[in-house]
This record gives sequence, structure tokens and C-alpha cells, in this order.
Amino acid sequence: MNAATPAAGGRPRAFDEEAVLDRATEVFWRHGYDGASLSVLTGAMGINRPSLYATFGNKEQLFRRVFARYHAARVAAARAALDRPRAYTAVEAFLRASADGLTADDHPAGCLSIQGGLACAPENAGIAGILAAGRAETEAALSERLIRASREGDLPDGADPRAVARFVMALSEGHAVHAAAGATRSDLQASVDIALRAVRRD
Repeated sequence: MNAATPAAGGRPRAFDEEAVLDRATEVFWRHGYDGASLSVLTGAMGINRPSLYATFGNKEQLFRRVFARYHAARVAAARAALDRPRAYTAVEAFLRASADGLTADDHPAGCLSIQGGLACAPENAGIAGILAAGRAETEAALSERLIRASREGDLPDGADPRAVARFVMALSEGHAVHAAAGATRSDLQASVDIALRAVRRD
């Protein structure tokens, strides 16, 4: 029986909305937006289509809800890393936490912000836009932190803080692609070791 089939009197059965969103997140993460059919989504979520529509709206609205929840957690983690007192330790914490997260065992490899929008059809360009905006927000937080570091003399001489932020994000996003293709945590951390030279002051 689905988790939200009608009960006596026509009232839908209650279900744990957060748990259902977790299951939807995994489907979008594994299959991408286009590859996540409503049948696969409702099967994984344990609810029927009427319950999905009544609670979350259509598929795009469900994805927006899933991504907003996912992104809020990732941004909070990124900002916590960037709160470190020195630019080097802030970028290191950001990249190492990212590498650990991309290869964690409790969710699909890679990240939803990359996997969710791979090969979106033209009619779903809005989904790619949502994901790109999320990545841009994280890059803006990095840039803000590194601009402050530059003002404080905490970056190598001549380093452009915005360019460094873009480089760090490009590495993190590239790691997401490699993790989804099977790269190990140690593989990603080895790349982090090389990247940290960009913010190391000798």
C-alpha cells in the first residue's frame, strides 16, 4: 500500500514528508531530472500520483523543493568551512569536506547540483538554470571570503580572489563528475593537495 492512499472517509493517510523528500532526492540524484519518471519517483517515495500532486505539485515543483532543501544544507556546510580564520584553511576545509561528501556512502556518488541537470531537454532548461544559480551562490560565498582575505593580505601576492574562487568551484564541480564516474576519496583528496598551492602563502 502506498504511504498516502485514501483512508476511511476519503482523507489521505499521513506520511513523513521529510522522508519522502529524501527518497525523491535520491531518485533525482541517480537519474537526473529528465531520467526521473513519475513512476520511478512515486515508487521510490511510496506515494501515489494524486498524493504527489496534492502535496508537492508537479514534477518540477517537487524538484525545486528537493533542490532547495539539498542546497540549503550544502551552503550551510560551505559557509561553516569558510568561517575558518585563514584563507588557506578555509579553502582546504571547503575542498576536503566537498571531496568527502562526494564519495560518502549514504547517498549516490557525486552531487545533485551536477547530476540533476545532466542532459536536460530544452523544455527543461529551467531546471539547469536552478542548478546553475545554486552553484553560483556557493561561488559568490567563496569569492566574498577570498576578497576579504585579499584585503587582509592573506592571499599570495597578485592572486585574484574572484579567479581563485572560480578555480576552487571548478575543481569541486569537476570532482563531482569524477566521483560519479568512480573516482575514490583518495583520488579527489590528491587533487585537493595540488589545488591548495593556489592559496598557500610561503
